[in-house]
Amino acid sequence: MSQNNYKTQSEKYEFISKQHGGYYRHDFIDHAYLYNLYFPPEAIFTNFKDQIHDLVLNYPVAQDALANLVGKVIDQPAERIVVGNGAAELIKIVSGHIAGKLIVPVPSFNEYANAAPSGKVVEFPLEFPSFQLDVDKFAAEAMRVKADVAVVVTPNNPTSMLVSKADLIRLAKKLETHNCILIIDESFLDFAENPAQISLEREIENYPNMAIFKSMSKAYGICGLRIGYMLSANSEFTQAVRNGVHIWNINGFAEEFLRILPDYKDEFIESCKQVRADRDSLYTKLCAVKGMTVFKPDANYIFCRLPDTVQSAPEIMKKLFVEHNMYIKDCSGKTQPDSDRYLRIASRTEEENCKLVAALIDVVNLKA
Repeated sequence: MSQNNYKTQSEKYEFISKQHGGYYRHDFIDHAYLYNLYFPPEAIFTNFKDQIHDLVLNYPVAQDALANLVGKVIDQPAERIVVGNGAAELIKIVSGHIAGKLIVPVPSFNEYANAAPSGKVVEFPLEFPSFQLDVDKFAAEAMRVKADVAVVVTPNNPTSMLVSKADLIRLAKKLETHNCILIIDESFLDFAENPAQISLEREIENYPNMAIFKSMSKAYGICGLRIGYMLSANSEFTQAVRNGVHIWNINGFAEEFLRILPDYKDEFIESCKQVRADRDSLYTKLCAVKGMTVFKPDANYIFCRLPDTVQSAPEIMKKLFVEHNMYIKDCSGKTQPDSDRYLRIASRTEEENCKLVAALIDVVNLKA
């Protein structure tokens, strides 16, 4: 079905709900996908326009040069870095080809489990109903099942909750004695308070069994450019991942973005501050909705539980789209108790967030 084949809003919903992108072509407010609305600045687009012929007509650079470019952004040596066509490419390599047995807390980002062969994934339930990760229990289970790769997404998706730096360090040390690589996915960490202090990137050399994954699409608002990277001081693991990427896995526009990104560090920091301000305001407004359980967010999205007295999350999601042309995510596809009662709502601008809350109150028939 093309974008022109739906005749009603319900048909439009059925089409959109099966897509994984291209939302901008279909004229609705996207509170589903998770990215920074305030970056990149217009100057970066002007740069692309000025160089469009060279960027389109020429081969981009390959992995070694790309790793150097990312290294300048994060102040790390290139030999520790693998650059992917989005973090999804790197996840596919690790989950699908390197890990013998992978363990991941759930609910979480589904791609780590989806990319693994059947029977190669162990799902570890988060504490319910807090959705906190008990790293000691997680480590014990990883050892019991003989996992060689463990994954922690922080802030987690969909819960938007951090795992503390101290807990992650303790987890890495426990797993190291059992030859288990700990992947820490920091894709949303820039939206947390004091990200430089809570990231483990600066300390990666101290933990030989640790690898940090990051999707730059989220933090830098460049979903269409598809850039992600892995950082690890484990040269053997890094080389194994690097062997899985093909020679030209990043296009010229993504390369150019990495080249000029260091010039826009201040603008990026300010953009994340604005994202946090909008998110905090949305959190306050959602907390005022009668009967809604709202989890305090660390990322740019908010995890909520609907009251038992209203329709299910998938029904609310559809109703919000059909009646208000706004798209959110339900969590019915996640591994968790009562998954059809939970929503994940991406924060947008203050004005859009206010409209979203008003629409949500309307469709669930609750009062603030």
